[in-house]
Amino acid sequence: MKVVIIGGVAGGATAAARIRRLDEKAEIIVFEKSGYVSYANCGLPYYIGGVIQNKEELTLQTPESFWKRFQITMKVRHEATGIFPERKTVAVKNLNTGESFEEVYDKLLISTGAKPVWPKLPGTDLDNLFTLRTVEDTLKIREFVEKNQPKSAVLAGGGYIGLELAENLRELGLDVTIVQRPKQLMNPLDGDMAAFVHAKMRSRGVKLMLGHTVEGFEKGEKGTRVLLKDEQPLEADMVILAIGVAPDSHLAKEAGLELGIKGSIVVNDRMETSAPDIFAAGDAVEVRHYITGEKALISLAGPANKQGRIAADNICGGDSRYPGSLGSSVIKVFDMTAASAGINERTAKQTGIDYDKVYLSPASHASYYPGGKVMTMKVIFEKKTYKLLGAQIIGYDGVDKRIDVLATAMYAGITALQLKELDLSYAPPYSSAKDPVNMAGFMIENIAEGRLKQFFTEDVENLPRDGSVILLDARTPGEYARGHIEGFINIPVDELRDRISELDKNKTVYIICQSGLRSYIAYRILVQEGFDCRNFSGGFRLYETVTGDRMAAGEALPCGMEINR
Repeated sequence: MKVVIIGGVAGGATAAARIRRLDEKAEIIVFEKSGYVSYANCGLPYYIGGVIQNKEELTLQTPESFWKRFQITMKVRHEATGIFPERKTVAVKNLNTGESFEEVYDKLLISTGAKPVWPKLPGTDLDNLFTLRTVEDTLKIREFVEKNQPKSAVLAGGGYIGLELAENLRELGLDVTIVQRPKQLMNPLDGDMAAFVHAKMRSRGVKLMLGHTVEGFEKGEKGTRVLLKDEQPLEADMVILAIGVAPDSHLAKEAGLELGIKGSIVVNDRMETSAPDIFAAGDAVEVRHYITGEKALISLAGPANKQGRIAADNICGGDSRYPGSLGSSVIKVFDMTAASAGINERTAKQTGIDYDKVYLSPASHASYYPGGKVMTMKVIFEKKTYKLLGAQIIGYDGVDKRIDVLATAMYAGITALQLKELDLSYAPPYSSAKDPVNMAGFMIENIAEGRLKQFFTEDVENLPRDGSVILLDARTPGEYARGHIEGFINIPVDELRDRISELDKNKTVYIICQSGLRSYIAYRILVQEGFDCRNFSGGFRLYETVTGDRMAAGEALPCGMEINR
């Protein structure tokens, strides 16, 4: 059997090695357009910033090491220019010599990945405009930085690559601005959780111009001018386009293969395309979202590696299946961590799911053990079934552990109510006896049992301020004085039992505290005395971050959402 693979890196290189482990006799040839067949593309921004100092560390395998260990022919600087399913050949061009030839295959795997979106705007041919996808791109940017010592950079786009580049360039001392059309960074997050990321970026000196449209580029007096719609241009020594990626599927299209959303390659759960003996894997393919069942594009290294392995199994006569992707992801944002899995609230609304949510702010480990830091968790679930839909976590230590537990729970079909039953490891330096994941389960159980009713940031502006309801802040007087929502009165939770007579039982009580815990205690005190109550999910800490982000973006807060200090 002769297997030809177009593209290395995550999907192609993984598939090649797996095929060899399953079939010692197979002839395996990989054509890779760049000069590097297997490299750590997620580590590229960290080489630019000097965190990874040796460029050889980015290269996981070389053509020589692949041949020595696996007897796999890796041809770098070879671009596949055409696929001909009817005669089972691939047209290839040697980019070093210019030679063109056709390679016959028995089985073909397309693993061409995704390509950076290069907008059709004036000025994109300027010398100091860059994108970041390959090792060559990385070396080009690093060389420019070392040679020209730029003082400023504009990044068009605020996804994973944009944020990682912003951090690394900022650590090098550059003045960094992120500009993009969407009004928030990191699309997998909801706006309220992205507010924490925005606050961290601004605190580290990264300027955010969100909700702005780039219209072109032109040469300026000292660098490149970034032209913005209805705004003054920005000028910077270098510009990096990180607007996003699109499936690199032109070969599949020209070969007549079925295409899906945004031109992605349609595959079944065996990673088979619409053409016989042609498989596809990685960022170029359309997948099924594990939570919604909807078609999706999820450009992440983890799914690409798994798909490459599954395609290899089936190429070798197996029957492996890809169940879909949760889109689990994590990113370092300076000293902070942001992570998500499943769908966000925005997607739940768009797909018409009847959902609910909880926010909590637990410590990363036992509060009495030094060094614990607060994380903010948002867990989304279906109302009637309590199916876990998604989770987002912003914090420091332990964020990655909790998101992986929640992702595992989603994959395994564990309900939101069952989170309270998970038997998770505990020692004071690592967690609490009631792990944050357990705590989310306890909160959701309280909702299911009718012991808790909630209200949220988006409800605050519509709360009556005419005295028909009671707005209660259960924090200490000192906390209240440092900032509180307009219209909320202060009765600390520890004084509430003695001051219940101050409250009218005929009025609904909306209660807030710093994180949601003390207000829940106040809630339980009051409902057992006959009051109708609502607890603010996420607490003043979340509210202050969200409203602060809106003000930092130049947005005026609606009446009733102001914070009095």
